Amino acid sequence: MPAECPFCAQSLVPQALVCSSCSRDVTIPETLIAERDDLVRKRAQAREELAEAKAELEMLRRRQRLSLRRN
Repeated sequence: MPAECPFCAQSLVPQALVCSSCSRDVTIPETLIAERDDLVRKRAQAREELAEAKAELEMLRRRQRLSLRRN
């Protein structure tokens, strides 16, 4: 944790989460870091699923075009 607030430069009390002078957050609680990490993992998974769905959709479109050409 910083020894002084990065926003107002006032000295911080050890283990302070919020600056007593400007009321800005000066640390990030570990629960928020864990939640962020979980959301990042979920976003990556959603992106992978979207890419797979797009690839499958493109494959279906190609099949449909080929089928239409044959008829």
